Amino acid sequence: MVAREPIIPGTDRVYKTSIVFTLEEGPGMLFKALAVFSLRDTNLKKMESRQQKGRPLRVVDDSNRGSVMYFDYLFYIDFEASMAEPRAQNALEHLQEYAGFL
Repeated sequence: MVAREPIIPGTDRVYKTSIVFTLEEGPGMLFKALAVFSLRDTNLKKMESRQQKGRPLRVVDDSNRGSVMYFDYLFYIDFEASMAEPRAQNALEHLQEYAGFL
């Protein structure tokens, strides 16, 4: 299911939870975002990133050959945990410290 508000299943079996988030720009931000899952022994099943081409972070033009655009990214992650589990709730609460959008 896809929903704006979380759908909380039970904890009777292994569940997959999917999230989408963006990160603020800065060194080590992706590492910090992924560490919230590692610190809670949560297995990541899949991770993808997609450029938000309509939202460049900055445009750089150091020559007469045109400009280079650096884009904001959306990160898609699937992880093994139910939102009924405290470790999943704590991981996402911690991730919100780094995420511009979750």
